[in-house]
Amino acid sequence: MRSVRFVCVFASVVAFGLTTSANAQIEIDIQYIKQLVDAPPTLSNLDPIPEDLGTHGAELGLQDNATTGRFLGQTYSLTVTEVDVGGDFAEAVRSALSSSDLLVLDAPQEQVLMAADMPETAGALLFNTRAADVALRSDACRANLLHTLPSYAMKADALMQFFVQRRWEDIALIAGERPDDQAWADTLENSARKFGLKFGARKTWVFDADMRRNASQEVPLFTQELGDYDVLLVADAADDFARYIPYNTWRPRPVAGSAGLRPVTWHRVVEQWGAAQLQSRFDTLADRPMQDRDYAAWAAVRAIGEAVTRTGAADAETLRAFMLSQEFELAGFKGAPLTFRTWNGQLRQPIPIVHERALVAQAPLEGFLHQRTELDTLGLDQPESRCTAFDN
Repeated sequence: MRSVRFVCVFASVVAFGLTTSANAQIEIDIQYIKQLVDAPPTLSNLDPIPEDLGTHGAELGLQDNATTGRFLGQTYSLTVTEVDVGGDFAEAVRSALSSSDLLVLDAPQEQVLMAADMPETAGALLFNTRAADVALRSDACRANLLHTLPSYAMKADALMQFFVQRRWEDIALIAGERPDDQAWADTLENSARKFGLKFGARKTWVFDADMRRNASQEVPLFTQELGDYDVLLVADAADDFARYIPYNTWRPRPVAGSAGLRPVTWHRVVEQWGAAQLQSRFDTLADRPMQDRDYAAWAAVRAIGEAVTRTGAADAETLRAFMLSQEFELAGFKGAPLTFRTWNGQLRQPIPIVHERALVAQAPLEGFLHQRTELDTLGLDQPESRCTAFDN
């Protein structure tokens, strides 16, 4: 277990007299806890997962908080703790709580739930920036846990809105064997039925051969059995085989999901709404494009900063109450203010639909209406969520 601490201090604030009695000095300590996991074996090594995934997003959020905080007497610090594979995540949480009750968790669902259920975190505020599992926003929700990463359901609904708009009504699906693949596939299927689309054949990818040599022979035969369809969905959460599906299918049809047309939290092709400026600052910091977990970590740290600025407080109870109120909004460079759902703690946000070289669309799409906000057409709406932890 390794920890690194970042501190943004602006002594010049006092020197230039920018603070007042109304803006008393506030120290905000944010603890970022990252669970390292063994990367699953994949059929390609073209796109290795960055070792610093998520971490630089939190660091950029800290810098952005400090930009405003220097005028308000706020000092921000960030401690990044990496828990080794098989390490004691619970102990890392306990150690973090000795310094702060504001915890950003970059961990799989199992560790996120374990942290949220610890007696020591009952009064803390936790942010989930990695686990996209729908259950965490439904029957497995926790009152002390907010989610800045979109769920699988939000991404699936974004795709289905696009399919409805394009009148791609007949869908086939290929899913990997891993639990994450199956969870993503199940969510895609449920979303298709929710939007009234026809869900046809579904196959499980079972190949472990070198697709760099065999894709053009194996994939056409594999997809021939799917019959006819308007669009082929691929559920490959580990980014293992999906890259070999486009242009190798038996029928010439668009591919979407984990390859081809993809719903994402963030992507380098998002350039509108000031996003290019965020992309540039992240690239300067990390020397690579911002990815989904980076954006989720940035949003978590920025949500804390926004709530501190608006309330003048730094305790978990006050910040949580404000984040779940109608007064909270976060400028997220996505063309609409980001807010938290009061029934399950999910951060509402638009979902870009992209291919590798361009932004194709951004959901919610025109024509999909909601009595509260069109953003609630993505993911679990209040009647769909079985979360009861937020009832009070």
